[in-house]
Amino acid sequence: MGMRKNGAPTVVNQEDFPMAAFPPIGHAAITVTDLDRSTPWYATLFGSEPVLDEDETTGGYHHTVFALPSGQLFGLHTHPGAAGGDYDERHTGLDHIAFTCANRAELQTWADRLDELSIRHGGIVDAHYGSGVSFRDPDGIALEFFAPPSA
Repeated sequence: MGMRKNGAPTVVNQEDFPMAAFPPIGHAAITVTDLDRSTPWYATLFGSEPVLDEDETTGGYHHTVFALPSGQLFGLHTHPGAAGGDYDERHTGLDHIAFTCANRAELQTWADRLDELSIRHGGIVDAHYGSGVSFRDPDGIALEFFAPPSA
């Protein structure tokens, strides 16, 4: 696959280069400032304990990993000598991570769960492309529960 002058990939005819369907996201990993604060917060949100909590030997960082019921993994990383600073989705990099709900009723259940956990959120926001509930982790990283539009 080539690149256009503007950096966008050129379009490839799938018939010339057959491929399998694009794979789903297997895991997400975020960098946090304090594992002692973030690990219990995420354990409470996910309703489970980490399946892995160790120093990574080849990358020089620590990772704590949760196995989500949907099959994905969600990791918390800390790096020695990390730059620190506050998270800001307006900077290049991660904007937010969204967890998919089957429908708006399930989304409401998660909004209620956030209330039970005293996690501040923006309430359910409906749009033509779906509905979401936005909230933030202890480092201010933007998270969302999202449901596609109702049929």
